[in-house]
Amino acid sequence: MTVLIAGLLLFSVAHLFPSAMPQARNRLVEKLGFNPYRGLFSLIIIASLVLIVFGWKAASPTGVYAAPLQAGPIVSALVFLAFVLFVASQRKTSIRRFVRHPQMAAALLWSVVHLLVNGDSRSLALFGGLGLWAIVEIVLCNRRDGAWEKPAPVTVAQDAITVAIGAAGFALIWYFHLALFGVPTS
Repeated sequence: MTVLIAGLLLFSVAHLFPSAMPQARNRLVEKLGFNPYRGLFSLIIIASLVLIVFGWKAASPTGVYAAPLQAGPIVSALVFLAFVLFVASQRKTSIRRFVRHPQMAAALLWSVVHLLVNGDSRSLALFGGLGLWAIVEIVLCNRRDGAWEKPAPVTVAQDAITVAIGAAGFALIWYFHLALFGVPTS
């Protein structure tokens, strides 16, 4: 469990650094250059993900609480929504007019849904940790960025493309969930 938690901490600190300490981030970008900074950030995130994956596989799950939900249509619909939100964070879409931070909202929704269907210790660490990171990130980004300026509306076609990409990602992960994560989707 230590490796999993170390990976989650590294992931969280790396992501929180720009929003919690924007001046320090800007000084680092000035010192290193933008692309080297992005490269360093990417390497840290890759290292954190490797630690999370190996930590997940090495951790022996123990029961912590009885999961209130089971995999099914409601869980699938919520995870699908998380995928659409995640895609919306990278595109011009009307969703961004209603959700200020769609990527963190996606991570939070995904985490909560997984906590509702998994009551073991490593799930609590992974999904609880990522959910907590998303909440803190939203608060810090709001503080850093000030008042929310909603983007202009976009065409229905843009929204439809966003939903279609989210659906494709959801379908791939749903289909390969057992092979990738060792857990069936139903």
